[in-house]
Amino acid sequence: MTFNEFKFHKDLLKGVKIAGFKEPSPIQEMVIPIIEKGEDLVAQAHTGTGKTAAFGLPMMDKIAKKEIERALVITPTRELATQVSDELYHLGRFCGIRTITVYGGVGYGRQIALINKGVQVIVATPGRLKDLYKKGKIDSFNPEIIVLDEADEMLDMGFLEEIKEIFEYIPQNRQTLLFSATIPEPIKELANEILTNPQFVSVVGEDDSTTNNVIDQFYYVLEEAQRDEVIVRLLETENVNKSIIFCRMRREVDRLAEHLKALGFLAEGLHGDLEQMERDRIIKGYRRGESKIMVATDVASRGLDVKNVTHVFNYHIPFDPQSYVHRIGRTGRAGKAGKAITLVSTNEFRELQRIQKEVGAQMQLATIVLDENSENDFRDLQTLVEEVDITPTALDFIDSMEDMDYHEFVERVVTLLLQQKQSSINQLGFDQNMVTSMLNKYESEQKVAQKGKRKKKRD
Repeated sequence: MTFNEFKFHKDLLKGVKIAGFKEPSPIQEMVIPIIEKGEDLVAQAHTGTGKTAAFGLPMMDKIAKKEIERALVITPTRELATQVSDELYHLGRFCGIRTITVYGGVGYGRQIALINKGVQVIVATPGRLKDLYKKGKIDSFNPEIIVLDEADEMLDMGFLEEIKEIFEYIPQNRQTLLFSATIPEPIKELANEILTNPQFVSVVGEDDSTTNNVIDQFYYVLEEAQRDEVIVRLLETENVNKSIIFCRMRREVDRLAEHLKALGFLAEGLHGDLEQMERDRIIKGYRRGESKIMVATDVASRGLDVKNVTHVFNYHIPFDPQSYVHRIGRTGRAGKAGKAITLVSTNEFRELQRIQKEVGAQMQLATIVLDENSENDFRDLQTLVEEVDITPTALDFIDSMEDMDYHEFVERVVTLLLQQKQSSINQLGFDQNMVTSMLNKYESEQKVAQKGKRKKKRD
């Protein structure tokens, strides 16, 4: 099938051609005819499957053909709103369709002025959109098509009540489209409340309903103090194009980003404390390739859709299984292979097992084997030799070795020093035997603790 078969407006097809679209993706092939018919829709599809064009093309086709005048897209984050708006602009630019992005963190004035000038498409976040409707600032904007994009993300971020309130200001004679990667019970209830006899479409198969099957997933079990060293080694040894490193806390993001920059990596940190202009600068630079590593919190990364992310690193294990799914879903998109690597301490290993079980993830245990004489070892030893003060005892010792060839003597001493430096550490992360031993020890301690509790209870 080709896009020509949809009989889009000729100016819209021009934008499709320049964008490089040739054949529709499965979600596009399934939902475009439904939207063209004017029916309500619930579509289950992951980010990266082409869903923006799936709802954007038929929506703009109706505008280009004068079948409708206005459309509204609601997204969970400012970043996603900007991305959706940019894609709609590029696809519909030859139709003269005007699009505006509406989100918080900036002044109302310019956004309201642009809306009142007669834009056809608004892409907005729930909070700012609700405020504009509630204050009567955009009463004249009555959309005939409304899209809820990434509805489960909006649920996770607590926007469900805002969504319901927004629909109180929108006319009933509308077409409503809901897109979501997962369909939990609250999303089903929302769909029943705001949609009318919707069609249901899913492009999520049994094998990828939780984690994308083109993502290779690995984990390292390590000591807490080894996290930075392991991340640096992985960035140096993995074939990384672009990567995202997920941290739990904002201060962790700042510290790790600065640490990586000090080592020469093109890294930036992204979290909720940053001003909007700074967030926009960082994300645009990341998309353009000015930075290669994004260190981010979960909240800051939601809706962040960047092409060619080859690796996702979990610096700390996420708090819940769904966060794990969202995190690793940033790589392995559009059929391209991706890699997800999770670092866990010995104390967190049980939590990792729970996530593996709940999301059905096939994770492989990995370790980093250190070279017998690494470049760092040589540099460290060279520094020590250059800085050490020569003592009379050392000279006496050298004199006592007069029967040994001088060069052989130096080689033996250097070898001894390198071996001592390495000591017993020849790998980062526990191998399978070490993990099994750790688990057996943990289970034994648990049994002893439980036995002690029962004895105490009897006493």
